[in-house]
Amino acid sequence: MQAGQPCRSWEKDEAKAIYDLPWPELMFRAQTVHRQHFDPAEIEQASLLSIKTGGCPEDCGYCSQSTRYDTGVTATKLMQVERVLAEAERARAGGATRFCMGAAWRSPKDRDIDKVCAMIEGVRALGMETCVTLGMLSSAQVERLAGAGLDYYNHNVDTSPEFYSEIITTRTMDDRLETLAHVREGGIKVCSGGIVGMGETIADRIGMLVLLAGLDPPPESVPLNMWNEIQGTPVMDKGEPVDPIAFVRLVALARILMPRSVVRLSAGRHAMSDETQALCFLAGANSIFTGDTLLTTGNPQRRQDAALLAKLGMRAGAIQASSR
Repeated sequence: MQAGQPCRSWEKDEAKAIYDLPWPELMFRAQTVHRQHFDPAEIEQASLLSIKTGGCPEDCGYCSQSTRYDTGVTATKLMQVERVLAEAERARAGGATRFCMGAAWRSPKDRDIDKVCAMIEGVRALGMETCVTLGMLSSAQVERLAGAGLDYYNHNVDTSPEFYSEIITTRTMDDRLETLAHVREGGIKVCSGGIVGMGETIADRIGMLVLLAGLDPPPESVPLNMWNEIQGTPVMDKGEPVDPIAFVRLVALARILMPRSVVRLSAGRHAMSDETQALCFLAGANSIFTGDTLLTTGNPQRRQDAALLAKLGMRAGAIQASSR
C-alpha cells in the first residue's frame, strides 16, 4: 500500500474472529494472502547491531538497557562509524540484505545524528537497505535521516494501548505514534511491531495488530518479538512463555491484517523449534534477523538458519511486496 491510498479499517472483534478460526482455515487464508503479494519461498535476512548499548533513562519494563534496572548490561558510547561499517560488511557476507542499527536513547542529540547519518550513508554504499532505531525523533531529525538515505525507521508500539501503561510510564503510546507520524511524513518507511509474553492477554496482542493495521498506511515492516527472560526487569515477575500455536496464530493475523507488510520473526526466535518457525513461515512470516545476538539477547547462528531454510526448500532474498 502506498502513502495516500485508503487503508483497510479493522475492528477488534473482526480480528479476534480471524484469530480464532479453525487452524486449517486460518493457515489457508494467511497463505492465500501471502501468495498474493510475496514469493512464499523467499525469506528476507536482516542483521541488527547495537551501536550504543545501555544507559537508557526510560523505564520500559522488558528492557535490559534501562538504567533503572540491574540487568548486568554495561553502558557503552556510540560506536565509531568505521567499526559499524565493518560489522555491516560482515553481515552482508553472511547473507543479510538489510542492516539495522539500534541505539539505547530516549531520543538522540543532534550531534549524535551526524554520526548516525554517516553510518547510514556507508551501509547504503555497501548495497544494503538501512534501518535505525534511536528512540523518539523530531521532524528536523527525521529530515536529516531522510537526507542520508535512510530506508526504514524502527519504533515499536510494543503492545496494545490498553496494556501499555503496565510496562512503560516514561513515555506514552501517543509519543510513539507521534514519532511514527514524523517518520512517515519525512518519507521514510516505517518498521513497527511489538512484544508478546509480557503478561498481556490475547486481546492485547490482537489490539496491538489492529492498531498497527490502522496506521495510514500500515508499517512496511512488522517485527514480532517474544520476550526473552531478563533478570532484573519488572516483566520478569509477570512474563510467561508464549504458546507456539498462539504465536503462529498471531503471525497469521498480522499477515491477513497487513497483506503488503514484511512480517519478521525477531527476538525470541532462538527459543523456537524448527517446526514452530516453519509454521510461522507458512502463516506469512517472511523475514528473520540473522547473527549471534540481537542487541543484548541471543539469536540462532547463521549456519542454523541456512540449514533450516535448506531443509524447508526455501531461500534467502531481498523481498519486495508485489503490486498485485
